[in-house]
Amino acid sequence: MWARVARVVGRRPAAVLLGAIVVLGVGSLGLTKIDIGLAQTEQFRVKPEAVTAQEALARHFPAGAAQPAVMIVPASAASAGDVARTIPGVAAVQPPETSDDGTLLKFPVQLTDDAGTPAADQTIKRLREAAPAALVGGQPAADLDERTANLRDDRVVVPLILGVVLLVLLILLRSLLAPVLLLITVVASYAASLGAAVVVLRTFFDQPGLASSVPLLSFLFLVALGVDYNIFLITRARDETRARGDTRAGTLRALAATGGVITSAGILLAAVFAVLGVLPVIVLTQIGVIVGLGVLIDTLLVRTIVVPALALLLGDTFWWPSRPAARARPAVDPQPAFTSGGSGDR
Repeated sequence: MWARVARVVGRRPAAVLLGAIVVLGVGSLGLTKIDIGLAQTEQFRVKPEAVTAQEALARHFPAGAAQPAVMIVPASAASAGDVARTIPGVAAVQPPETSDDGTLLKFPVQLTDDAGTPAADQTIKRLREAAPAALVGGQPAADLDERTANLRDDRVVVPLILGVVLLVLLILLRSLLAPVLLLITVVASYAASLGAAVVVLRTFFDQPGLASSVPLLSFLFLVALGVDYNIFLITRARDETRARGDTRAGTLRALAATGGVITSAGILLAAVFAVLGVLPVIVLTQIGVIVGLGVLIDTLLVRTIVVPALALLLGDTFWWPSRPAARARPAVDPQPAFTSGGSGDR
């Protein structure tokens, strides 16, 4: 089967590559609907008793009454409570408690919105801006700080991961262009997987947004797995190119030879991650759906069509500045040579 796939890709690599890019682009459209952040009541697929109780409180009291924010100020800044009452999104400010040494005041602040929602995040930001001398804590502030930390991790960790992967590919392939192209395919695969998963989670799981830690964790899994499959395919293509003296022949042979292994591994791994989709914890469900879809996209589309098509279109330039085709090993005749005489002709 994979030899037939290789022949199809080899006949029209440009058309096949264009079709694959369109599919990846359609999958990535789901990113326009992405929403990061879940309320405390949205952390479970099966509603536990604690969530039921919190929803009952929200029907009769402000949504943030069950998990108020806490504002701590010096005793000399007692007017901070009056300032907090004027902030949009604040439902009530309770009378302050005084610390044992009398130097600090603690104001419980009830929000109109549930902790973890974008509206509650905005209220916490406004509280901190209006009272810079105050320390604003509690569950709503902790949720905001967690999301802020995750966004910072995205900006720091993602470039580090891509840098390490690029370095490994540079050393392994002894090339500059091929590793960059492979890294682009990994990022494109992740974008399509995340976008498609957002649509699936909204449509079939009725989940309005992603937990703040999910995008980075999914990226870690998908980059590691995608690079693995890249290495399986491209190192074989490089070896075949050196053996045959031709990038086209080497790439098609590598696709035919490794297709079964990569596909089997990908389908098995996608099935394993899909099991997470039946668990009651939303974070695990989302990671399972994103990584499961991502592995299938990477296995059946990117590694099967996009990468081979790129190699075929670029030819020997794909390995620049390395030239594996120029170092082709002499062909070896697999049939032994026989001479007449001795034990007779064959």
